[in-house]
Amino acid sequence: MTPAQLFFWFVALLGNTTALFTFWYLPNIPSLLFLALMLIFTVTGLYDYFFSSHTLNRLYPVLAYLRYLMESIRPEIQQYFIASNTEEKPFSREQRELVYRRAKNVNDTLPFGTQRDLMETNYLSIWHSMHPKIVKEQSKRLLFGSSQCALPYSASLLNISAMSYGALSSHAIEALNLGAKLGGFAHNTGEGGVSPYHLKHGGDIIWQIGTGLFGCRTKEGRFDQEKFTAMATRDAIKMIEIKLSQGAKPGHGGMLPKAKISDEIAQIRGIPKDEDCVSPAMNPECHTPIELLEFVAQLRELSGGKPVGIKLCVGHPAEFLAICKAMVSTGILVDFITVDGAEGGTGAAPVEFSNRLGMMCLEGTNIVHQALIGVGLRNEIRIISSGKSASSFDLLSKMAMGADTVNAARTMMMALGCIQSRSCNTNTCPTGIATQDPKRSKGIDIKAKSLRVKQFQHNTLHSLYELVGSMGLDDPSLLCPNMLKRRTSEGLLESAPSIVPPLDNKQLVDNHASGVWQRWWHLADQEKFYVLDNCTPNPQITVVNL
Repeated sequence: MTPAQLFFWFVALLGNTTALFTFWYLPNIPSLLFLALMLIFTVTGLYDYFFSSHTLNRLYPVLAYLRYLMESIRPEIQQYFIASNTEEKPFSREQRELVYRRAKNVNDTLPFGTQRDLMETNYLSIWHSMHPKIVKEQSKRLLFGSSQCALPYSASLLNISAMSYGALSSHAIEALNLGAKLGGFAHNTGEGGVSPYHLKHGGDIIWQIGTGLFGCRTKEGRFDQEKFTAMATRDAIKMIEIKLSQGAKPGHGGMLPKAKISDEIAQIRGIPKDEDCVSPAMNPECHTPIELLEFVAQLRELSGGKPVGIKLCVGHPAEFLAICKAMVSTGILVDFITVDGAEGGTGAAPVEFSNRLGMMCLEGTNIVHQALIGVGLRNEIRIISSGKSASSFDLLSKMAMGADTVNAARTMMMALGCIQSRSCNTNTCPTGIATQDPKRSKGIDIKAKSLRVKQFQHNTLHSLYELVGSMGLDDPSLLCPNMLKRRTSEGLLESAPSIVPPLDNKQLVDNHASGVWQRWWHLADQEKFYVLDNCTPNPQITVVNL
């Protein structure tokens, strides 16, 4: 026997004997409770010892549950008592407190100096100007829509990123949309389709068409023109976004566990209720770059000319250049490109996909920006950067790398009251935001939380304008990569270079590019997405039966 097993038998025998004698001679409530407690301890230990399938329970009867308990509360212990203000992931306490303070419209200043290590290698910063300026009012909104778009949309520089009804509760969706209405910015539906809660308060909507085509799909899972047209022509729908992939899990479809699928969600999405909803990895209407653009043109026509764009996490640059090649050859343009980052987001994802796939948001944004310049289409197409954004410096760095506007998801959830419990995929979200449990979600005060969403967006942009002005600029569009400063491993401060060599206008289509751009452009094929880059297949192995 192990020492833990001996301990169990000793406590069980001695404790039950003592409890029985105590209750026999002093039959009162305390002695009865003591006897009940010992019986529970003994029954639990006997089950662990003889029947449990867990090795720990067999070797450590009853005591093993203490380990399970400590494991279950480890994230909370780490978050509240151990992690410093700057080290927690994915959002540090400092970042979360900044979001909470701006959402509550209270003092967000930092006392007694920074807690950051300013000499940390790759630490990003900016240089200020001795002649600060005030950002022009006309540069605080941007028009979305290429020359092929009949109904362009004037967008704010910070909007709500894609979060579906299903992943989020109805109260959370309502609060986000009402906040967007109050603040004059846009709310992306996520791939779960447009629900009544997206439309209830009249906030501007970006309708995301995911790989599952929810909201505009036939029973067989293909595109339904009539359903799409009926929704896309509503006044509240300002833009349409075709999701090719997302940062949390590029190459993997969206996932909604059946525990979160209500009758209403099943009806909105057109899916069964009694099984997990897993979207296909690829859009069934877009198997090649040319098919993708034809789908873009179809949606733009069916919507009456509204801006139609694509969302993707950048993988091999040649695959994105294949889309650029297709735009040049067909003449069909997307109106905007949303670049998601491998930093992940609100969606649940397999660990390997979150940790090992896709480009980070800054890298992907810069590659898309330079590629569009190289094919001469940058002035036609807007870029939305949709990665991890908590502060105005996060917005500024993405815009410096080429983004026109920024979308935020997790920090908008924090504005609603998210505490980063990381239980979004369990239907047990403690704040009622990422759950379909009505007992939890009804705790969200829609009117109060919508005001916090509005205030977070407004205060973050106000800080962005102050940062841009402190650099001597009066327009965020004047930002460029070399304005970001990076700390080198030698401790020097230098301009952060572009992730890739910068291109001149039409340098790719004129075949004047060199280096990696030339190689990627040569590999890009408008007839397919897949790129086989300098790979030699394994030699065929002949199996000999002995």
